Amino acid sequence: MRKLAKFIYFKIIGWKMVGNTNMSKDTVKKAVLIALPHTSWHDFYIGLLLRKVIGIQSNFVGKKELFTWPLGYYFRSIGGRPIDRKSGQNKVQAIAKLFDQNDEFRLMLAPEGTRKKVTEWRTGFYYIAKAANVPIIMFTLDFKNKQNKISEPFYTTDDMEADFKYMRQFFEGVVGKVPEYS
Repeated sequence: MRKLAKFIYFKIIGWKMVGNTNMSKDTVKKAVLIALPHTSWHDFYIGLLLRKVIGIQSNFVGKKELFTWPLGYYFRSIGGRPIDRKSGQNKVQAIAKLFDQNDEFRLMLAPEGTRKKVTEWRTGFYYIAKAANVPIIMFTLDFKNKQNKISEPFYTTDDMEADFKYMRQFFEGVVGKVPEYS
């Protein structure tokens, strides 16, 4: 399956990986993965192909209602984990707990929280990484250059403003599938 994914990713759709191309399931067991800009449903299949090319399983969280029959099995098989959004518990802590409960857990999130253009990112991913004491790894969804740039693992500091400045610089100039939403 990995060979097929590489053939599709590199040869058929003509994408490339740059940056931390040595990332693997052996080098990064736990992390918060952020992908930007999230402007289209096309980001989903690029992400699925990329994770096969790299050879990692990435995870996502969703409301527990999504994980019932018939789709629950499928969502779990592609890395989904249910969370109870109505229980009143702190969502950051609930998600951070998933890192403790799993030997491998790589949570993929889109900081914009939508496919539309936003001026500010949501900050939950940052607080999750901090609470779980795991690095953030950044992925670009650069449709203009047909590439995914992958960052080295980055640990949050006590200077949130500086951390966000660093992360924003990584994504500077990246154009998504829908350029006006980038």
